[in-house]
Amino acid sequence: MNQIEKKDWKLFREKLPEWQEAHMERLIKEYAALLGGDTSASEKFWALEKRIRADRQSIGVRINELSRSKLQDILTGLMMENVIAEDDLQGFSEELRDATCQWIQVYRRNLEE
Repeated sequence: MNQIEKKDWKLFREKLPEWQEAHMERLIKEYAALLGGDTSASEKFWALEKRIRADRQSIGVRINELSRSKLQDILTGLMMENVIAEDDLQGFSEELRDATCQWIQVYRRNLEE
């Protein structure tokens, strides 16, 4: 992909906080289910601690480098981690949507091999 359009970058910056908030809300529900399980309190505690430590590294929780030049990589990562879906790319330029979906197909094909 060539250059990221200004409108794509602006839309991304508007949507990112919403996507991250929704992702964290899903994580909280998963944590609640983990805590509601039938295991001991110590097992729940350590499982939750391990899960939170891993989730903090998720691109849906924390993005290491927020730059316009990395936009497609970020969108691809968000889709790979199921933080967003293809429908969430509505409003972005067709070029960015197509390029991101192509990368997703390549990544998924590589994972299957």
